[in-house]
Amino acid sequence: MLFTKSVSLLLAGSFGAAAVLGPSIRPRGAPVLANAPYPNTTIAGVTVIDTPIVRLAQEFTRNHSTEAVFKHQMRAWLFGSLIVNANETLRNTVDIEVQAVAALLHDLGWDMTPNSPVTSFDHRFEVDGAISSRRFLEEYGDETWDARRIQLVWDAIALHTTRTIAYYKESEVAVTSMGISVDYDGLRQGVNNETFQRITSVYPNDDLKKATNDTFTFICAWKPAQTYDNQLQPWGQRYVANYSTEGNLRIDTIFKNL
Repeated sequence: MLFTKSVSLLLAGSFGAAAVLGPSIRPRGAPVLANAPYPNTTIAGVTVIDTPIVRLAQEFTRNHSTEAVFKHQMRAWLFGSLIVNANETLRNTVDIEVQAVAALLHDLGWDMTPNSPVTSFDHRFEVDGAISSRRFLEEYGDETWDARRIQLVWDAIALHTTRTIAYYKESEVAVTSMGISVDYDGLRQGVNNETFQRITSVYPNDDLKKATNDTFTFICAWKPAQTYDNQLQPWGQRYVANYSTEGNLRIDTIFKNL
């Protein structure tokens, strides 16, 4: 996987990538739960996990995002953390390191940089993000990142816009999607007006509408085949010249072949 200059410098450093991430004292595949002590820091008044891979994910997403999208992903992480912290069942079950990485990297597929290493012409943006996140973890995750934890991140990112599925998957997948949804749908259990205002004062959301509109329009124009029959389709129909769903929808394929 290719990295922008600042991420490459972070990884290379004076100690090398292995030393940056360091050895883990947790068994392979062991989750990090909020009901027990864990390395933490406070961001915008929210207690969140603070591990080398989470810090690296923040740096990585900053280097593949506009400022507006970076702030959205930070808010999604913080909102999700509040949702977990407010629910005893979630504190006992959600791997908060998985949730952190998934939330921080969930919109890598929004990168509009020409020849970006984290996007492709033939995948939905959610799948681009999931694939790039898997590569990121396979290369830079420590030994605790077994196949299952990596798959949870993949699923959380790939399904984050498909809530009718994500909310019924593993808790990490559901909470990632729920945290992201706060930015678009408003408060939910665990996130009140006070905490929402505190987070948005540190990571303002006044540019999210334009960023979403610009990105979805760009994707519809660049790779329309990946936008039919999903939430991006209306942006193509409304804003992209010569965008047409005729013959391209699932109903068309079914009726053609039956």
